[in-house]
Amino acid sequence: MNLLKSLAAVSSITMISRVLGFVRDTILARVFGAGIATDAFFIAFKLPNLLRRIFAEGAFSQAFVPILAEYKTQQGDEATRTFIAYVSGLLTLVLALVTVVGILAAPWVVWATAPGFVNSAEKYALTTDLLRVTFPYILLISLSSLAGAILNTWNRFSVPAFTPTLLNVAMIFFAVVLTPYFDPPIMALGWGVLAGGLVQLLYQLPALKKIGMLVLPRLNLRDTGVWRVLKQMLPAILGVSVSQISLIINTIFASFLVAGSVSWMYYADRLMELPSGVLGVALGTILLPTLAKTYANKDREEYSRILDWGLRLCFLLVLPCTLAMAILAEPLTVALFQYGKFSAFDAAMTQRALVAYSVGLLAIILVKVLAPGFYAQQNIRTPVKIAVFTLVCTQLLNLALVGPLAHAGLALAISLGACLNAGLLFWKLRSQGLFEPQPGWTRFLFKLVLAVTLMSAVLLAGMHYMPAWEQGGMLERFVRLGALILAGIVTYFGCLYLCGFRPRHFARKALH
Repeated sequence: MNLLKSLAAVSSITMISRVLGFVRDTILARVFGAGIATDAFFIAFKLPNLLRRIFAEGAFSQAFVPILAEYKTQQGDEATRTFIAYVSGLLTLVLALVTVVGILAAPWVVWATAPGFVNSAEKYALTTDLLRVTFPYILLISLSSLAGAILNTWNRFSVPAFTPTLLNVAMIFFAVVLTPYFDPPIMALGWGVLAGGLVQLLYQLPALKKIGMLVLPRLNLRDTGVWRVLKQMLPAILGVSVSQISLIINTIFASFLVAGSVSWMYYADRLMELPSGVLGVALGTILLPTLAKTYANKDREEYSRILDWGLRLCFLLVLPCTLAMAILAEPLTVALFQYGKFSAFDAAMTQRALVAYSVGLLAIILVKVLAPGFYAQQNIRTPVKIAVFTLVCTQLLNLALVGPLAHAGLALAISLGACLNAGLLFWKLRSQGLFEPQPGWTRFLFKLVLAVTLMSAVLLAGMHYMPAWEQGGMLERFVRLGALILAGIVTYFGCLYLCGFRPRHFARKALH
C-alpha cells in the first residue's frame, strides 16, 4: 500500500469533514452569534472533547496501537480478537464511570474550568445544563476512536477519517431543524453533539465486522495485554493531559475576559483545525501504525526513513498554510463568519486570535509527526517529560501575554509552546539516534522558501486590488476568497514543479 495515496485519501476525506465543519460554524455564527449562549455551549462541548482526547485519541491510542500492531504481526487473529475484547471491556467500564461522575458533578466541573462564569448566574446555569447533555459524548466517541484505531492498524484509513463528518451533519441538522423546539435554543446543539457521537460509533461497526475484529467487550483484568496497555497509558494520560490542561487553563483565563472571548478563540481555532486536521491528523493517523509495525519488525533504517518522509511532507504542505492563514486572516473570518449576529467587531477579534494561532501551526503539526516516533517504540515517558516542561513554559507565556494582547495573547502562548514542544521532540529523536535525516534537506528547504515567498506576494497583491471583504453577500465573498486561495495554490505548487518536485518523489510503501 502506498503511504502517499493513503495520506491523500485520508486528507481528502478529512477535508470534507473540515469544510462541513466550517458550514456548521457559519450556521452557528449566523444563528447564535458570539455571546453568553455560545460561550456556554463551547465550554460544555470543550470539556468532553478534552476528556475524549485524553482517554481515546490521545493516551489510549498511543498505548493501544503499538501493542495492537505487535499482536497483529506476531500473535495471530484469534489472540488479537481476544486482546481487543478485553481492552474494549475495560475502556467501556472506565468511561461509563467517568460519564456518570461528570453528569453528577457538572456544576463543580464548570466552576473549576470556567470560574469566570460564576459571576453570571444565567451563563453558569446554562453551561451546567449543556454539560450534562454533552458529557455522555465522551463514552460514545471514545468507543468510536477505539474502532478507528483498529481499522487504521489494518490500513483501513478511509472509514475512521470520514467518521467526524457525521458529527457535523448531526449538529447542522439539530441547529437548522430542531432549534425552535428547544428552550433555550442553544440546547439543540448539546443534543446534536450526543446524537453525533452515537452515529459515529454505529457507522464503523460494519467495517470492523468486515475485517473480522468486531467483538463484544469483555472484562479480564488479569490479561497481560491489558496490563501492558494500562502500563503505557498511565504516562500517556499524563502527557496528553498536560496539553489538555494547557487548554483548560487558557479557557480559565478567557472566562475572565470580556464576553465573546471564548467564542472568538473557538472560531479562530476552528480555522486552524482545517490544516491541522487535514494534514496533521492525517499524517499522525498513518504514521503511528506504520512506524509501530516497522519498529516491531526491527527495521530501524526504514523507521528513520518513514519519519523523514513525514517531516518533509509536513514542511511541504504546512509551511504555505501557515503564511496563508496569517495573510488571509481578514478574508477568512469575514467571508466565513461575519453574518447575522456575528458582527464586524467579532470578526476583527477572531482575526487577532487567528494570526496568533498561525505562528504555531507548523509546530503543532510537526508534533503530530514527531511524537509517533516515540509512541511506536512504546516509549511514552520522553514526550511526557517534554510536554510537562512545555506546559509550565506556556503558562508563563499566558501570564506575560494575556495583559497586553488579551485573548490573542492566550492563542500566541499556545503557538509558542507548540514551537518549544516540537523543537525538544526533534532534539531528543536526534540525540538518541532514533532519527537520521536523509540527504538533501538544505536544497529542499531553499525551494520551499522560494515558493512560499512567491505565493505570499501573490496573496498580498490579490488582497490589495480586491474590494472590502464585508461588501457583497456570502456567495460573492466565497468566490473572491476561493479565487485568492486558488491563485496562492497555483503559484506555490507551480513554483515547486518548476523546481523539480514531483509526487512520485514522496511515494512510500507501507507494511501490511
